[in-house]
Amino acid sequence: MGKLIRCITSDGLVTVIAVDATDIVNRAEQIHQTSAVVTAGLGRLLTAASMMGAMLKGEKASITLRLQGDGAASPIVAVADPQGNVKGYAGKKVLELPLNQYGKLDVSGAFGKTGLLYVMKDFGAGEPYIGQSPIVSGEIAEDIAHYYAVSEQIPTVCALGVLVNPDLSVRAAGGFIAQLLPAADHREIDRLEENIKKLDPITTMLNQGMDIESICQKVLDGFEMEILEESKVEYRCDCSLEKVKKALITLGKEELQTLPNEEGMTEVTCDFCDQTYHFTREQLDMLIL
Repeated sequence: MGKLIRCITSDGLVTVIAVDATDIVNRAEQIHQTSAVVTAGLGRLLTAASMMGAMLKGEKASITLRLQGDGAASPIVAVADPQGNVKGYAGKKVLELPLNQYGKLDVSGAFGKTGLLYVMKDFGAGEPYIGQSPIVSGEIAEDIAHYYAVSEQIPTVCALGVLVNPDLSVRAAGGFIAQLLPAADHREIDRLEENIKKLDPITTMLNQGMDIESICQKVLDGFEMEILEESKVEYRCDCSLEKVKKALITLGKEELQTLPNEEGMTEVTCDFCDQTYHFTREQLDMLIL
């Protein structure tokens, strides 16, 4: 399982949330059998969603991130609960691209540099909040930070990373989100900026054996840090036969009657976990009644 930690400075002016998402992204790769660049992009969005989900209040709340770019593997979707458990999928599972100019996996090339990042927060009651902001780089971390700046007016630093092994398993994955509260002045801002400049990439720190608490301490070097919460997080899909039945019922009688194939069977596959549910003509008729 992954590990998530939430921290705040003793003066209450800077918050940091960080997650070791290596197990989460490994599980996503195992389920979806993604190529390296798709694993990197999906893994980054899953990591971001896990942290943003853990910021929510309300037991039934959830957050959905959808990066809709102009790349061939777009869109990518990630959904998280308030505990930071997360699930997701990519529009295309396998895509091969040359490395980018920095010798890294070309995530922006796979998912697009033009488009929108959608953020939907559902608090379990009433209308969900839906925000959006333009994609600024397609590398996802910058796009998350830009969303917070534009849509929620919160100064934010976001770092995300996924290191993929030659056998396509995930060696390291994680990230952090640091945010400044309104009362922060130039001293806190300058100190945080200097700390961020000195940091190695998140996957380098994880691959060197650093835990996420130590990474938070580096982000908040020079601040007095308090840990608010530590929790275990995982890739978790909550699909079920009953939920699939309810989804089918919403299609309506006429649509349901067109579903069975030549063998009289209908298959419904969950985008998030690839679980397939089978329905006979008779079972569909029962849903219509």
